[in-house]
Formats: sequence, C-alpha cells, structure tokens
Amino acid sequence: MPASSAALPASVLDLAPIVPVVVLQDASDAVPLARALVAGGLPAIEVTLRTPAAPAALRAIAGEVPGAIVGAGTVITPGQVAESVAAGARFLVSPGWTEALLEAMEGSGVPYLPGVSTASEVVALLERGVREMKFFPAQAAGGTGYLKSLAGPLPQARFCPTGGIGPDTAPEYLSLPNVGCVGGSWMVPADAVAARDWSRIEGLAREAAALSAGGTCR
Repeated sequence: MPASSAALPASVLDLAPIVPVVVLQDASDAVPLARALVAGGLPAIEVTLRTPAAPAALRAIAGEVPGAIVGAGTVITPGQVAESVAAGARFLVSPGWTEALLEAMEGSGVPYLPGVSTASEVVALLERGVREMKFFPAQAAGGTGYLKSLAGPLPQARFCPTGGIGPDTAPEYLSLPNVGCVGGSWMVPADAVAARDWSRIEGLAREAAALSAGGTCR
C-alpha cells in the first residue's frame, strides 16, 4: 500500500522524536534512503527543497515506501507549497514565514511548521492560531536556553528545533516541555548518501531513534 494512502498526521511534532532532514542530489536515491530510515525507526522524513531532485524524491517516497511519512522542508513560496503537496508531501516545514506563505500553508490541507527565531514571531503566529512551529536556526538562535526562556511566557507554543543539532545535544532539546521533536541531518551524512551506504544510514537512524530526553534508549 503506498505511504500516501494512509491518513494525514494530526501533528508533525508527534510523528517521531527525531525527524531526519534530507538533502538529495539524485532522486533515484530517495526510495532506498527512505527505506533505510524507516527500517531504523525514523518514519517521518523531511526532504528539503534545496535541490532540483526534491519534487521527484517526494513523489517516489510517497508512492513507494510504506511506513514513511514524507514532508517537504525549506518551503519558502506559495508555489512550493502547492508543488510539494501535489508531489505527495504530508507535512510542510519552512525556515521562516510571510503572510503569503502562511496563508498558502494554512490552505494546503496538510500540517505545517512555520519557522521562527524570535519571541515576536512566536506571538504573531499564536495570534493566528498557530501553536506548532519550527525553531530555526536552533543552535545559532539561542539553543535550549532560549527555548527554556520562551516556555514561561509562551507555554502554548510547541517547537521542532532544527539547525546545528546532533546526537549529543538532541536529548537536551527533547527534555524541554515545549519541544515535541528535533530535526537533524547527522543520521544522513552526505558521504554516506553519496556512497549509497544504506546500511550505515539505517544504523545511524536506529541510534537516533533510541535517543530520549535523558540520552538513553527508550
């Protein structure tokens, strides 16, 4: 059964503790890469729109990898919203947002995470009824200390921090009450993708899936 035939997720933040952020140069790598991630316990996969191969990669994963929940990342225009959903994206992630982009994501019919890095951006989204957001670039924008500071005055906001996070820092993020999941690329290193070393990626995915707030296996 194609992955796209399953019900849409209600929340991106509750799909999995770790969401791999994938950059693909060759769409033919999409299916074996996604299968390795799913086998390793990471079903939610964010394919970034940073390369021309991304739309075809989305379409391939959505149609050929049961168990994968594929989404589009680095979504920055309304046109990309429409293109990604048409290709099979089941969630959308942006590094930031504008009114036009937010309206397009709201009307897309799939869950989405608009990007924020300041308290004012969070408040503006809360005014629009948006409570789930991407915190980007996480490490550069203040890391766990900044998110801890936001939890007091803005407890209704929940985040997926992404940007500069690795296996050593992910558990600290996951321990925060306002963090639902963490995005990262350490389990899909560029050299492993280039070498098509899917077994290595599956192993790294399994290690990432075992991370918890305390840094131990679930």
